[in-house]
Amino acid sequence: MQYRELGRTGWKVSTISFGAWAIGGTWGDVRDDESLAALGRALDLGVNFFDTADVYGDGRSEQLLAKLRRLRRERSAPFYVATKVGRRNDPHVASGYTRENLTAFVERSLKNLDVDALDLVQLHCPPTEVYYMPEAFEALDGLVQAGKLCHYGVSVEKVEEALKAMEYPNVKTVQIIFNMFRQRPMDLFFGEAQRRKIGILARLPLSSGMLTGKMTRTSTFESDDHRQGNRKGEWFDRGETFSGLDYETGLQAVDELRALLPEGMSLTQMALRWILMFPAVTCAIPGAKRPSQVEENVSAAELPELSDETMGKVRETYERLVRPQVHHYW
Repeated sequence: MQYRELGRTGWKVSTISFGAWAIGGTWGDVRDDESLAALGRALDLGVNFFDTADVYGDGRSEQLLAKLRRLRRERSAPFYVATKVGRRNDPHVASGYTRENLTAFVERSLKNLDVDALDLVQLHCPPTEVYYMPEAFEALDGLVQAGKLCHYGVSVEKVEEALKAMEYPNVKTVQIIFNMFRQRPMDLFFGEAQRRKIGILARLPLSSGMLTGKMTRTSTFESDDHRQGNRKGEWFDRGETFSGLDYETGLQAVDELRALLPEGMSLTQMALRWILMFPAVTCAIPGAKRPSQVEENVSAAELPELSDETMGKVRETYERLVRPQVHHYW
């Protein structure tokens, strides 16, 4: 495993980390015993950073990470848990990002994760107006001062939101969708983040599983799986599902990318290794529901760099097939 500095937190985190959305729900059926096995395998392979949220399974994901910590306290090195808050606002509007609500969300996550202080809290893709509300960030400052959390950052939908968030001096991290189908962050955001020493967490690195290469035109998904119910943004921002890319176009792009695979490398591994080619990125946070998925994900950290030719061809596929559908939206 390789490790990179996470902004100004003082932490070094695994370049392939663990996204815990899938073990909470909305990705089809999951079993807690299998999820714990996947989490434990990640620890065994050197993963020391886990990303979750209070709404993943209504706390289920956070509680599984608390159980992991209890089970592995004597056998594993300490690890960091980043959680996210804000989506419990109902309706999810900017006016809900008050000191009172944020404090209540943090207190609930403290209980779910069974800790005295949260390692890292991120605002969970709030409405754009929240980035123009200094009082929301002042509330987070107060929670740091009260010892309820160590650091805070944001999880964003749009590059513009990331750029605005970084103007707040105590934002330490930005989580953003970055993968072979969502390349806009590299244009301006990466340089600004490096200048400000902001940690970057690349979420949906496999584009909701599309970049595993395992989906086909006949693939089906369960009714509670966002890949079935959110393709047009019915549940939340449509960019969270297949990176906002039309399913058929995604399959066409995958066919082209598959032809670029270096010998002995799976498409999953190439997609993750592609992300790590960018030094501005601290880590990719692919999800996993089974130990075998963890093993394939983590192995990408040790693979050779992709060639300039391969990087250029990935970009060409993006420019021709993907960019018209996603680049200017997020």
